[in-house]
Amino acid sequence: MASFTRRSALGSLLALCSPAWARQPFLPLVLAQDAPDDLDPTPYLVSEKYDGVRAYWDGQRLWFRSGLPLSAPSWFLAALPPVALDGELWLARGRFEVLVGAVRRQQAQDAEWRDIRFMAFELPLAPGSFEARVARIAQIVQAHGPGPCVAAPQERLPDRAALAARLQQVLAAGGEGLMLHRADAPFVAGRSAVLLKLKAHADAEAQVLEHLPGKGKHLGRLGALRVRTRQGVVLDIGTGFSDAERQAPPPRDTWITFTHRGYTAAGVPRFASFMRRREDT
Repeated sequence: MASFTRRSALGSLLALCSPAWARQPFLPLVLAQDAPDDLDPTPYLVSEKYDGVRAYWDGQRLWFRSGLPLSAPSWFLAALPPVALDGELWLARGRFEVLVGAVRRQQAQDAEWRDIRFMAFELPLAPGSFEARVARIAQIVQAHGPGPCVAAPQERLPDRAALAARLQQVLAAGGEGLMLHRADAPFVAGRSAVLLKLKAHADAEAQVLEHLPGKGKHLGRLGALRVRTRQGVVLDIGTGFSDAERQAPPPRDTWITFTHRGYTAAGVPRFASFMRRREDT
């Protein structure tokens, strides 16, 4: 099919740019909103929320969500299907820090990539419903043969009780939560209710503005991060850090993920706690 040629439309555009590696392309990514408490799961396909690094494969190169190039071994890239795919680089539950150490290297180390999988969950810009795109992803992965690319499993759940049980199962096994994508939705780039995330605690993203010095037992190291959310709300986050993170906190202008317990009337996240530095923003 013409839509799935070896050289994707995005790849063709990048090839005309010089130098391509110095540019940050627009990546057609679907971004999630938080799921409401009373969600009926029946219109959705449900998958695990992998604690990995978001990656876009344009058929030739891997990119972070930010549009920066992602270094991977040549054999890993050669083993991916020649089709634009959106997914998550994933190692295993509870191994996020090890994964990040591997994907952040300018020179990829073969040994660190042997167990990394590319969990493909979207076929960017393709026609049809999400359910049809999921079927197409499975066909592409199967036709390409064994390798690091895996079609992320998707399932239907009959009711809220089944959704709650599936969430608890994933959390008990050390997973992050669930993703719910409208089965009938066409491809829609950007953040919308088409894609929802369901976790034990709500989370959000923010950009680091300032390092606030610590006091008492934290004297001489980080006390809190002053951050700005994507909605423009500025707040200080002083909990959730390990000793190592207080010694070497996320640099200014980088993005982090933090957990919270809802919002105040003014829209400020309540009980914000640092979770991790984002590597794909």
